[in-house]
Order: sequence, then structure tokens, then C-alpha cells
Amino acid sequence: MTVIQKIEHWGDVHRTKWLDVIRIVLGILIFSKGIAIVSNTAALQDMLLQNNTYAFSGLMSSLGLHIVGFVHLVGGILITIGLLTRFAAVIQIPILIIAVFFVNLSRGFSVLNNELWLSILVLLLLVLFWVVGSGPLSVDQAMKKRPNIYR
Repeated sequence: MTVIQKIEHWGDVHRTKWLDVIRIVLGILIFSKGIAIVSNTAALQDMLLQNNTYAFSGLMSSLGLHIVGFVHLVGGILITIGLLTRFAAVIQIPILIIAVFFVNLSRGFSVLNNELWLSILVLLLLVLFWVVGSGPLSVDQAMKKRPNIYR
């Protein structure tokens, strides 16, 4: 049994329903952030090009914003309903690491930087749900309980 399998087994054994409520709220938060990114693509692209410290071209910044928006939309839905939760959390983690260390930390490490603290909280919750998985109130759990009729 590998380390990843041991972590997944531990997460499957230690499940509580109150964590499902937090998972659902986290998924809705990530989905709403995806909607905000997709609806404000032009303004965000202008902001990226204005503070061009990473030498992004217009195409690169547009492509990056669309990818991040799509990942947030799909990942938020998957986390909310509890389908492929570990996968959805893993694809969100690199985006949140970039958000914490490159975007929000550049604005200052202060109590007033709410976006930084929200990003850190979301990152920690994503790592938590990567370990513990979906929980009892999820589509994954419902699919495990249902007998497979196609075998």
C-alpha cells in the first residue's frame, strides 16, 4: 500500500457530515469566483498587462484567465456536488498557490488584505478535501452505495 493509498484510506474512514457543509460552501465560493473571472475577463486582462512584471503577452494573459475561469467553474461544481472531489481539489491547488504567493502577497501581508486571507483559507480547505475526500453527503458516496447494474 503506497502513501497515497494510505492517505485516501484514512480520509475514507474519518468522515463527518459537518465537513460536507464546508465542502459545499467551498465549492460554491470557488464557482462564484469562476463566474467573477469569466465575467470580468477584459478588466482582469488589462490589470495583468498593466502590472506586466511577468512579461505576459495579451494572448497569454487571455488564455490564462480563461483556463483559470474554466477550472474554477468546473471544479466548483464538482466540489459542491461531491463528484471527483479529490481530483477537483488537486486541479485547484496550483491556481491557489499562485494566487497566494504571486498575486495576493504582492499587495502586502496585512490584516486588511482580505483576498490574501481568503485565498489561504481556500487553499487549506482544498488540501483538507484532497485528503479526506467527498464525505457521506456526496455523489461519490451515492455511487458507491448503488449496485452496479451493468456488470
